[in-house]
Amino acid sequence: MSKDRKVTVSSGNVFADLGFANPEEELLKAKLVREIRGIIKRRKLTQTKAADVLGLKQPDVSALVTGRVGKFSIDRLVRCLDRLDYKVDVVVRQKSRRGASRAVAA
Repeated sequence: MSKDRKVTVSSGNVFADLGFANPEEELLKAKLVREIRGIIKRRKLTQTKAADVLGLKQPDVSALVTGRVGKFSIDRLVRCLDRLDYKVDVVVRQKSRRGASRAVAA
């Protein structure tokens, strides 16, 4: 026998789905942290060495790689990527209305 299950379709932003106050900001921070974590892993940096490169303390690197990013601003995460020799591009788009969107690169 199967039980009926309620399924809710995602908005595409898990932070919005979970009711976070600033879901777009949280999603952007998560994407930036994912990139930083990937670079650290590919370069096989220890947390101590990553801290030196990023200009952070080792406990802050630990917080980054474990996803505890509450005290990190988007600006601070972008600076970390810059210190890892990565450039961050910002794209501004009009919100889609029934699939219509226009992109403008900044």
